[in-house]
Amino acid sequence: MSETAYHLLSPVQRTSSVVFASPHSGSDYPRSFVRRSVLDQQAIRSSEDAFVDLLFASAPVFGAPLLCANVPRAFVDLNRSPDELDPALIEGAPRVGHNPRVASGLGVIPRVVANGRNIYTGKISMVEAQQRVDRYWRPYHTALQELLDDAQVLFGQAILVDCHSMPHEAMDGVSRRNMRRPEIVLGDRFGAAADGVVVDQIEAAFAAAGLTVTRNAPFAGAYVAQAYGRPSRRQHAIQIEIDRALYMDEKRIRPNRDFAQFRDLLRQVIGEIAEIGKDRMPLAAE
Repeated sequence: MSETAYHLLSPVQRTSSVVFASPHSGSDYPRSFVRRSVLDQQAIRSSEDAFVDLLFASAPVFGAPLLCANVPRAFVDLNRSPDELDPALIEGAPRVGHNPRVASGLGVIPRVVANGRNIYTGKISMVEAQQRVDRYWRPYHTALQELLDDAQVLFGQAILVDCHSMPHEAMDGVSRRNMRRPEIVLGDRFGAAADGVVVDQIEAAFAAAGLTVTRNAPFAGAYVAQAYGRPSRRQHAIQIEIDRALYMDEKRIRPNRDFAQFRDLLRQVIGEIAEIGKDRMPLAAE
């Protein structure tokens, strides 16, 4: 396994206040972790946002950085709070209030993967859990905050686009009669994480590419959107969920025949998102 929690794709020159991040596309699985799991290598990847880092890899061309996880979500979830410790998995973890994510096995150290399948047969120690948080979670979030701070200094604002994918069936209960099935879900925590003007522009960029967009249902944004979205301070956080069926074979976790075409389509969207707020940048940077 890589010693680093993430890798950063940086532009030659930072010209955009937008920071793209992919916290769930990491696929660097420790051998000891895979051996210890009751799941096979295919099943353990089912929670992964596979290939999302590749879909957004053009961000630096448009002057925006892309921060990508190396560590896989099944090992440590970078879109959770570091104190979301699951007492059903971690020895000595305190039981504090009701947290639906932790209760369902999806804390910062996940107990399950997609469809509620258990990763382990027993528990892990608190020491091991904290080591994962310290070694992978903290460096990733330190890097993310630094990128946002740099955007504020350079441009007077920061826009975090947190990039994810969703199972095709996630939208089964959301689609309405006589309406196209949503392909993109934007999560801004119902306006708490980002200014509506910014979210409108992001939605328009996807819509212009012919994609059907909805907001906050069934995904309104998790820890990253909640922790980093501070629109009153001109720091906006928007979670993007993309239907996996658009670009991959979900069962085999492989790019499908539409992958290259969809990646090229997203390149256009990424370019438009990177332009958001540029009309205000010269004044902010003076």
